[in-house]
Amino acid sequence: MARSRSDGSRGIAVLVPGGHGQLGRDLAAVGAALGESVDVVAPGSAELDVTEPGAVVEAVADLAAGAAQEGRWPVVVNAAAYSAVDAAEDDEDTAFAVNADGPRMLAAVCSSRSVPLVHVSTDYVFGGAADRPYEPGDPLGPRSAYGRTKAAGEDAVLGSGARAWVVRTAWLYGASGHNFVKTMIDLEARRDTLSVVDDQVGSPTWSGDLARGLLELAGRVAAGEGPARAVLHCTNAGQATWFDLARAVFEELGADPERVRPCTTEEFPRPAPRPAYSVLSSSAWAEAGLTPLRPWREAVSAFVSELRQEPTARR
Repeated sequence: MARSRSDGSRGIAVLVPGGHGQLGRDLAAVGAALGESVDVVAPGSAELDVTEPGAVVEAVADLAAGAAQEGRWPVVVNAAAYSAVDAAEDDEDTAFAVNADGPRMLAAVCSSRSVPLVHVSTDYVFGGAADRPYEPGDPLGPRSAYGRTKAAGEDAVLGSGARAWVVRTAWLYGASGHNFVKTMIDLEARRDTLSVVDDQVGSPTWSGDLARGLLELAGRVAAGEGPARAVLHCTNAGQATWFDLARAVFEELGADPERVRPCTTEEFPRPAPRPAYSVLSSSAWAEAGLTPLRPWREAVSAFVSELRQEPTARR
């Protein structure tokens, strides 16, 4: 017999492909903190390879069956991604398999099981030539292999017929894995000064805050109350350059921010082109009645404080 939650609500059962990445781990942690109303299963790629049809079919079937038994609403939040932006330039086929073919398969199986899907995408689907924050409906124009494969994944999900929502985010950092903020923390201890790009503008976003937003959306769509808009943006509020973000990290560490020097993109070339401007507007997120994320500077402060309290932070 299906069981209801102690407060009378059904609660949600969430499957998170890509569960061992920085966002996946935060989705699991935030879900656990929310208590019995949310049950998150977050397998890594070794347990659930989204490019393997059989594995996807089995995972979504298990989710649907388990949710029915527990009296929960099932929902998939896809955090699986090939996110090595520079490596994708030389390995676009692999990136396409994970970022496009995988979401296509997830969406098809979710559709067949009547399970809603929340798919996480990126600011890299835009070209970066805008002079105001990108809205969800703005034309795409990816300039990198990573951006092209993520755009293809969006198309696959939105054209699948599944009840699906694409959530774009940007400049993600968290306690797990490698990211810009953790790199700055490491370099502060090892270098007297460092140069950081000051002509790329984006929306720094803590994966812990994003996880809370995604689970709020997941609860809504699983219960059939989700916003009608299929594409949303979710980032910490405001905008910054990489230089601004690096200086903020130094400030939170109690280090002199003047040790961070500005440089141009041309002075720090990378294999994959980066959007010069990729700030994402969260207006549609707020209009849908979802909780806006806090300003990026507040999030950095909270993240660094939390990380310093956990010296054995996940690698």
